[in-house]
Amino acid sequence: MKQNDIILYHKLRNYGGDYGIITDMRIRKFPSSLPPEEIQLITKASDALAHPLRVEMFRYIYTENLARRSVCNKDLVARFGYSQSTVSQHMRKLLVSGLIEAKNRETYAYYFVNLGVLGKYLDCVRKLNVPLQDPH
Repeated sequence: MKQNDIILYHKLRNYGGDYGIITDMRIRKFPSSLPPEEIQLITKASDALAHPLRVEMFRYIYTENLARRSVCNKDLVARFGYSQSTVSQHMRKLLVSGLIEAKNRETYAYYFVNLGVLGKYLDCVRKLNVPLQDPH
């Protein structure tokens, strides 16, 4: 494998079953392509927002944060009607992506949108609209 190769792992899910298929895709890095860290940010954040409930949870947290209100797991359980364990699993995806941050206060973890990561993600996604230049 060449140094300029980027390997992305894309997990394909079969929603009808409990298994997934892992495939690798090799992308040649052209001088005008996105830097690897931007590609990584796009894939992590997009994966985190790939489920409708996570999109709604993200929007709810964002809206509450704008109104200067804190959000914890019990608020999300009450708002969306899912079990605490389901909410926690979805929040873990958002936390790993960096779009959401958790701050512990007493016995609760409160969630906040990471505006820096959100801004970088949106900038990177905008770059996808710029056509690649021919490397030759």
